[in-house]
Amino acid sequence: MMAHWRRRAVFYAAMNADALRRSLRRVLICRTDNIGDVVLTLPLAGYLRQHFPDIEIDFLVRGYAAPVVRLSGNVRQVYSLEEIGEEVEFFAKGQWDSVIFAFPQRRLAKAAKKAKIANRLGTSHRLFHWLYCNRLAHFSRVNSPLHEAQLNFALLKPLGIAVQPRLSDIIAWYGMQALPDPAHEKFVRPLAKHIILHPKSNGNGREWPLASFLQLVQNFAQDNSVQFWLTGSAKEGDFLAAHAPELLQQTNLQNLCGQLDLAGLASLMARADGLIASGTGPLHMAAALGRPCLGLFPPVKPIDPARWGALGAQAQVLVAPQPCSSCTGAAQCQCMQAITPAQVAAVVRAW
Repeated sequence: MMAHWRRRAVFYAAMNADALRRSLRRVLICRTDNIGDVVLTLPLAGYLRQHFPDIEIDFLVRGYAAPVVRLSGNVRQVYSLEEIGEEVEFFAKGQWDSVIFAFPQRRLAKAAKKAKIANRLGTSHRLFHWLYCNRLAHFSRVNSPLHEAQLNFALLKPLGIAVQPRLSDIIAWYGMQALPDPAHEKFVRPLAKHIILHPKSNGNGREWPLASFLQLVQNFAQDNSVQFWLTGSAKEGDFLAAHAPELLQQTNLQNLCGQLDLAGLASLMARADGLIASGTGPLHMAAALGRPCLGLFPPVKPIDPARWGALGAQAQVLVAPQPCSSCTGAAQCQCMQAITPAQVAAVVRAW
């Protein structure tokens, strides 16, 4: 008797999932955290567009990340969290049949329920999702062997879409494109290769020592065929001026900190011959745009390349062979120092 009821439950669950898939017309993906996380969520839109050609995908993100999402041809509309106004009204006007909370945020989930969005998807490990989401994804990111971009696909399970894509598949689903900006030609040295250095991470990654960036630039001091563009926010530029003044004085480096917004940085990536950064948003941007890029990572979970490595046709990674004793939280640690300027220089020369 129990086996009979189990078969009936599986049968009706399959029917409900199939009906839900057919009902997908407009989906809003909420990813209101950091740039790298947003970039690694974009392949969800590419996958859904590929398998449901008539579907419309919108994104809700923090304002500073919106220019990145607008680079994806798979996204119809991008909304800024800071500009949506009253949240229940926002959800009610959007006419979405499904909202995916890729980043959990209580007030947004509560507003979506009040707006009577038919399908509200969230992870089951957030207690407030049990109150406000009616379709829960049962998985945990902690200690998972999967890449962050692969884990995002588990959010589709409540829609009856069970897929664990290969990393090579994910690369094709970004849908991102950026064009060089003619205004950036003033930064270009004729006949030289231009490499972007993005040394800071806004506290989101283990950073390669500034002394190592200096040694890298000095390795090319006599090589007129390589020029470096230093990027970052104005605040990060001030930090570098205070803590790495010698780096900013190198004649083969141009300091562009504070001169580019995020869209401008993407255009600069399209013009550059490569980018070097830790596991931070601009690294994932460059990878998603198909540009040569090198990520510098510690060999410690869950912040190692297996979880957070950049995914792109020309993305590469350098990581120390083993963790050091200070790998438990220090912004800079010995295993990051173990990645040598000579190793990074060899990658640059290969580019």
